[in-house]
Amino acid sequence: MDMRELVGRNFARLRNQKGLTQEQVAERSGISQQYLSGLENGRRNPTVITLHDLAEALGVKPVDLIAPNGDA
Repeated sequence: MDMRELVGRNFARLRNQKGLTQEQVAERSGISQQYLSGLENGRRNPTVITLHDLAEALGVKPVDLIAPNGDA
């Protein structure tokens, strides 16, 4: 699986598990909702810093965003 697709799937799954909208994560992380939408659709290639910021906003570890099958 493409890494962009994997991160997008994990991000969407974790965001939904936390009951958060893209807008709420955008507010918490300082990353635009448009970027988050592209991320979830596998069109963005996030940096390590972006992964860290997203993990902080979701209350998870950065590795949770890159783990295959959500197995961190």
